Amino acid sequence: MEITLAQLLESRDERQLRQIQLTHRFPGRQLICLTVVLPGPVKRDARSLKVAEAGVEAIRSAFTPVFEELHDLETGFEGYFIVEGTLLEVKKACCHIENTHPFGRLMDLDVLEPVGEGVMPVSRDRVGEAPRRCLVCDRPARECMRAHTHPFDEIVQTIDKIIGFDANP
Repeated sequence: MEITLAQLLESRDERQLRQIQLTHRFPGRQLICLTVVLPGPVKRDARSLKVAEAGVEAIRSAFTPVFEELHDLETGFEGYFIVEGTLLEVKKACCHIENTHPFGRLMDLDVLEPVGEGVMPVSRDRVGEAPRRCLVCDRPARECMRAHTHPFDEIVQTIDKIIGFDANP
């Protein structure tokens, strides 16, 4: 099912509110928020669910969550995990998953830091990691996103290849 920009923006606002609630509920512990990188108006399909399932499994293998909450939404999968460890240790471990898991480039593992009354994702550069790479050409992802370097179909084909999804069985 295709979602609208309004639905996407509302889901981001709700996700940020939930992140704030969880960081206040579990002070001294770290919050990981798992979402799936899936461009386009469809955020929930067989591809996204396969990546989400792999992401949940990877987080559970790397950490022993003291709390987790999973949401399978039309606007995209969201997983919230409260774990032990320092902020930067947890971010480093999440970057390792993103960098080494076969589906890691399709997972967004944000580690959230309380800032004032809100939260901010810990940047990759704070733990010595390079910015995320483009799915198609391996240049910095932000450059390709801003410039619309790759056609949507090429991005979808790359995602299908990464997860072993055959659109034409």
